[in-house]
Amino acid sequence: MREPMLTPSQTSAGELLQLIRGGHANTRADLQRITGLSRSTVGQRLDLLNRAGWLRHVTGSSTGGRPSQRIVFDPRHASVIAVDLETRYARAAVLDLGGTILAENTGPLDIAEGPEVVLDQLAGWFPDLIAAAGVDAGHVCGIGLSVPGPVEWETGRVIEPPIMPGWDRYPIPQRLQKAYAEHVGGSLEDGPVPVFVDNDANLMALAEQQANHRDCSAFVLVKVSTGIGAGVVVDGKVYRGIDGGAGDIGHIRLHDRSDALCMCGSHGCLGAVASGRALARDLTALGIHATSASDVKHLLAEGHPDAVRLAREAGRRAGEVLVTVVSLLNPGVLMIAGELSGAPFMTGVRELLYQRAFPRATANLQVVTSRLGDHAGVIGAAAMVVEILYSPDRADVRLSSLAG
Repeated sequence: MREPMLTPSQTSAGELLQLIRGGHANTRADLQRITGLSRSTVGQRLDLLNRAGWLRHVTGSSTGGRPSQRIVFDPRHASVIAVDLETRYARAAVLDLGGTILAENTGPLDIAEGPEVVLDQLAGWFPDLIAAAGVDAGHVCGIGLSVPGPVEWETGRVIEPPIMPGWDRYPIPQRLQKAYAEHVGGSLEDGPVPVFVDNDANLMALAEQQANHRDCSAFVLVKVSTGIGAGVVVDGKVYRGIDGGAGDIGHIRLHDRSDALCMCGSHGCLGAVASGRALARDLTALGIHATSASDVKHLLAEGHPDAVRLAREAGRRAGEVLVTVVSLLNPGVLMIAGELSGAPFMTGVRELLYQRAFPRATANLQVVTSRLGDHAGVIGAAAMVVEILYSPDRADVRLSSLAG
């Protein structure tokens, strides 16, 4: 992990917090060495962070002398509500700032009912979740929402989402803020709880990279569920592209499947051939009951031969696209996640990837499955909130308001 080099003029209290949160500095001496600040200035800025309740001081190990005092970010001083919205259900959780789940709830929700209905239903879960977590509403510092569609990062609005009818450019953050105030309490005049929205594959990639592959500087996660999408993390940051469209590999067209109609209206998209929705369609044509990616997952768990065969072929078709992805990005880790990420799909991906990619592109590549499983979405949504609210600039603004 590369140690940042800062000048004294760059190092506000928020910058010190960033060094502490990132594990670059955990003592006053570390902070002085990295920043060039005087002992008294470091002390003043740490006092701001201590008064806000954001730090915790712990006694380090001793080698015979006086034990060192380590300074760490306190993940329990606030909580985050995170929601992973799928097409037919949602998972909501209250987490501390370190990503530990304190309470969670999973229930059916139909994304096709539109944002007004769905966001109000979600907010209706929040009071019981907050109570189950053992915190109060004032302890919640933000809400993170993971959605299965492309997101315009600056506004938190989904843009032309193929599997989210009625959601295009809808003001999700503002509506969820209002619903939170209605169900949990408080008033918008007092300041709405901040809401942040991003694509599900982006947030799953962020969660998995932070939890299990923090040293990987180029990380790609491919989610294969109802649709197919990818999240890319470069140097610890989600790469979203110009307007949130990075990673939308489900709409890369295959040359030989012009018969496959995609939800986007085009023909031959990878998602129309190799997604959970596509496999459910193909199984139904064989007389096997399957209406969703979840049904396909259950058939795979039972070892159903047609489901296994089709999932392996779907993995091969995905592998055709991933050859280009791996050649372009040269990642250290390629992770397959989602409801179809079992052995048959993974086998198909590996077959095509190692057969067609240039050996140098795969020499140091790990092809793995998710380790966080069904919780990757909510953990990633919570991590997004923490990364934003405790970024140096945002932290300094919040510290100023707390001091005032």
